[in-house]
Amino acid sequence: MMTGAKRKRSTVWRKIQAVRFEDIKAWCMRRLPILTWAPVYNWKENLVPDTVSGMMLAIQQVTQGLAFAILSSVHPVFGLYGSFFPVIIYAIFGMGRHVATGTFALTSLISANAVERLVPSVRTNFTANNNSGILSEFEMQRIGVAAAVSFLGGIIQVVMFMLQLGSATFLLTEPVISAMTTGAASHVVTSQVKYLLGMKMPYISGPLAFFHIYAYVFENIRSVQLEALLLSLLSIVVLVLVKELNEKFHRNIKVVLPIDLLLIIATSIACYYADMEYVYGIEVVGNIPKGLPSPKAPPMSVLPEVVTEAFGVALVGYVASLALAQGSAKKFKYTVDDNQEFLAHGLSNVIPSFFFCIPSAAAMGRTALLYSTGAKTQVACLVSCVLILVVIYTIGPLLYWLPMCVLASIIVVGLKGMLMQFRDLKKYWNVDKIDWSIWVSTYVFTICFAANVGLLYGVVCTIAIVIFRFPRAKTLNLKNMKEVEYKYKAEDNCESLKQVKIVSVNSPLVFLNARKFHADLLKIIQKDGMSSQCEQNTLLCSFSNGSCHGELVQPCHSERHVLILDCSGLNFFDYTGVSVLLQIYVDCKNRYIDVLLAHCKGSLIKAMQYGGNLDSENPVFFESISSAIDAIQIHRNYSKFSEQSEV
Repeated sequence: MMTGAKRKRSTVWRKIQAVRFEDIKAWCMRRLPILTWAPVYNWKENLVPDTVSGMMLAIQQVTQGLAFAILSSVHPVFGLYGSFFPVIIYAIFGMGRHVATGTFALTSLISANAVERLVPSVRTNFTANNNSGILSEFEMQRIGVAAAVSFLGGIIQVVMFMLQLGSATFLLTEPVISAMTTGAASHVVTSQVKYLLGMKMPYISGPLAFFHIYAYVFENIRSVQLEALLLSLLSIVVLVLVKELNEKFHRNIKVVLPIDLLLIIATSIACYYADMEYVYGIEVVGNIPKGLPSPKAPPMSVLPEVVTEAFGVALVGYVASLALAQGSAKKFKYTVDDNQEFLAHGLSNVIPSFFFCIPSAAAMGRTALLYSTGAKTQVACLVSCVLILVVIYTIGPLLYWLPMCVLASIIVVGLKGMLMQFRDLKKYWNVDKIDWSIWVSTYVFTICFAANVGLLYGVVCTIAIVIFRFPRAKTLNLKNMKEVEYKYKAEDNCESLKQVKIVSVNSPLVFLNARKFHADLLKIIQKDGMSSQCEQNTLLCSFSNGSCHGELVQPCHSERHVLILDCSGLNFFDYTGVSVLLQIYVDCKNRYIDVLLAHCKGSLIKAMQYGGNLDSENPVFFESISSAIDAIQIHRNYSKFSEQSEV
């Protein structure tokens, strides 16, 4: 008789034998996206724009790598490593074609908490007193802690991938992400104040550290170094001015001016010839070693002490990166698997941690650069890696004289996009004041505590509010049968109404069910296009918490299709819900389908009009289904009359 253990082994062996080559190939294609796009890469059309984009990206990667390494409280050279290794890993496993991963301000700031706590500062100038180009034991201990944070954060992301938690990202609403990233950007700017002012300041962390830093600055305002302050102000003015001009005239010029690189070269030369380090006491980067390091495992002994920072890196880095990946996918019309992104960013943190890399994630500025320079695929990022390798082996040591205040200026100006998200407050106030309050409170929690605390608060707050609002919502709606029967009784109009479909929305539309609502409605449209029947003229479909039930019919293609959304059951909505409705309107318009909305509340009409995407020449909102059908009939009769007149 077969024992339990033997039976179990036999079952496992049969499953292994049942695996086919096609199954392995499909798994590899799904988990290694590079196998999907690399074999069909269009060298003729894409290589030139990808190469140009890669060259521009390399410049930004180098400058941000140096700056964010200092933000992470480690030697600048480790930022160059962090701009090289994670990029290669993400190009293999990531699905975002325009996502530029690498060093990231928010994850650097989080890892700096662990570095400063476990290896406190003993001096502020990294290698100014070390002319050998060999990193000291102190600097190696610091990068060891940062690499441990990266390693454990990546492990957490891989575990989340294995648990299929990518589907839970719908809890991360746009207001929460916007508020968290804006608050974290405010933290980053605050952390650079000491370099901008040339002050010697102890590392300040913990609750309310944001305010304690400014209190320290005002208490020691007389210790501000005037030369560093003037150089910082000049750098910020030049950066902002040139970047604005680049953005304004980017359509007229093929290659934008790499002002970050030019500023680094100019200030380094000026600092060298004016001997600013010794004459004025301006802090400089110092010696940067040549070449890539030999792989070495992060110190596992510190992992229990960096758990908090690792979770912060895993969540904040993933949220910010996923938002950019989804944005690029929406802009260029391709899809991104939320769960696969967990794997890509997890491995982009785990593997590079063996090469002394700080935590990585995608950055808004680099992704926007790929947009503006016309990048097509991840080949642009791989091109940037080649150029970064050249910098590491040849140009790195020439950056000795780069002033720290200039790097701080580059960081601050680079965060402009995140800081400008304050403008989102107006649209949240106009669409849903509860979302506005969530944004404000999440931002306050972020600056008072930390980015991960603010993110957790925002998620818990949104869930609590929806749980509070859902039971009070009217989820069922009795249809006015006279309105429904109107189209059947009008037999003479029956033929022209065959292409009119009516969908009844009988639930609130919020971030919890918005994605499902969008997907179900697209399925209706796609399935309707596949059918061959042309008999039934109306679809009655009920949505309950985002689910859809109903049969589809195929309209005739002689006239434009019309979709009527009966919003009588849409009792409340949030910003995400309005965004989905607007996206549905745009998607249907691209499919030559007119979308009409009946029984809309005044607040919904106002919110959708504020979105600015309703550019139809004909009315979109109607008091009832009958009035919408009347409008369709009048418009079609007028069109027929116009055609006959032309004939």
